[in-house]
Amino acid sequence: MNEASQKYWTEFWNTQGKEQPASVTAWQFGAVPDQLAQLVIDGVKTATCSGLVFYELENEPLPAVDDYSIILSSKDEPLAIIRTSQVEQMPMNEVPEEFAIAEGEGDRTYRYWKEAHERFFKKELNEIGLEFTEDMMLVCERFELVDVNK
Repeated sequence: MNEASQKYWTEFWNTQGKEQPASVTAWQFGAVPDQLAQLVIDGVKTATCSGLVFYELENEPLPAVDDYSIILSSKDEPLAIIRTSQVEQMPMNEVPEEFAIAEGEGDRTYRYWKEAHERFFKKELNEIGLEFTEDMMLVCERFELVDVNK
């Protein structure tokens, strides 16, 4: 976590009057981080997903309920804090329409979600020598906005 994110995190928790969680991550959303972060701040985006294979290849822990994350801009500036409220693993072709809409992207339809995610995963998987399949396992995460960096 960069210095600006650490400062934001510490200042936020100092106002909470309760014990700071043991850990927090800081990251950017997908292909268009600024646009997606703004959807979170606007209350439109309340869910996200990633391929399970990426967690496995990067040896990253899976998100868990009550995890906190600092959402970063494309310039790694801290924009907001979210708290994970639900995590499920499921094949991409079994993601329910309601979850796809909660991702808040494009025209907020299942069709847009499917097409955009298929393009994104094909590109990302191709870069590491893997092929996309419609039943690839996803880690589907719901979250709530906790704070916006002013």
